[in-house]
Parts: sequence; C-alpha cells; structure tokens
Amino acid sequence: MFEMKNEADGTEKKHKNADFYKELDKDRREKNCEYAVLVTMLEADNDYFNTGIVDVSHEYEKMYVVRPQFFIQLIGLLRNAALNSLQYKQELALVREQNIDITHFEEDLDAFKLAFAKNYNSASTNFGKAIDEIDKAIKRMEEVKKFLTTSENQLRLANNKLDDVSVKKLTRKNPTMKAKFEALKGE
Repeated sequence: MFEMKNEADGTEKKHKNADFYKELDKDRREKNCEYAVLVTMLEADNDYFNTGIVDVSHEYEKMYVVRPQFFIQLIGLLRNAALNSLQYKQELALVREQNIDITHFEEDLDAFKLAFAKNYNSASTNFGKAIDEIDKAIKRMEEVKKFLTTSENQLRLANNKLDDVSVKKLTRKNPTMKAKFEALKGE
C-alpha cells in the first residue's frame, strides 16, 4: 500500500511524517497489504528522510518512508522481496506436502502392519487349533489301533483254542458225555 503526502508552501502548521504512520498502518491491515509505504515531501529539511529508504518498522510493522526519487527503487526492492517470498512459500508448501506425504505413508504403513498382524494372529490361532485337532485325531487313531490289535490277539487266541478242541478233550472230565459218544460209535 502506498500513500503520497505533500504540503503546500503556504501551510501554517507543518505536518510531520510520523503524523500519518498510525492511519497508514491501519489502512494496510484493513486492506490486507503486506507493506505500507509513505512517499512524502514533508519534513524536507530532515536529513533522516533525505538519505534514502527509511525503515520505520520499529514503530509500525513493515512500514517504509521514502522521498519520490527513491520510489522506483523501493518498488524494485519490494518486487524482488515478494518474488523471493513467493519462491520460499512455494518451497515451504512443497516441503509441507512432502511431510504430509510421509505422514500418509507412515499412516498407511501402520495400518498395513496392524491388518497384517491381525491376519497373522488369526492364522496362527487357526493353525494351533488345527495342530491340536490333528493330535487328538492321532490319539484317537492310536486307541482304535490298540483296540484292533487287542481284538486281533483275542481272535488269534480264540482260533488257537478252537484248533485244540476235540471230542476227546471235551469228554475227558465228563463221564456222562463220554459214555454217550461211545454208545453212538458202537451203533
């Protein structure tokens, strides 16, 4: 924002540049301008303002006072500062975007890790259950094998006893049966 001030030669009360700082700063803030520049011919005999561009930002932020002959130079300086500022803002935006990308990447990685861990835990639990069921099935099969082996042994013993059975052995301690079988033979 630029404001120009000049005073007529016949003015009785001479104004000072400082008289306009407050109003200029207020206008700069209301209009959302970054800089305020007072281009002035006031206080023509003051060497402080006659030497070049005067920075009064110690009183009002981003405010400068210049004589008209330094106006173009100040515009050039402000332009260059704005271009540099723009470049820095773009670089800052890029860095922020990269940080956001890194943050999103880290969030995505954490989400993947959580999902993977959940799947791993579920698979591990199911794997453990399957192993337990296989162990139980093996124990049941071993019991069935034991029963079958015992049954086979019992059948072998029964078969051996059957082979040893004869009429003579059955009637040896039974005189009644022995007599009946002999009577049948005699007929």
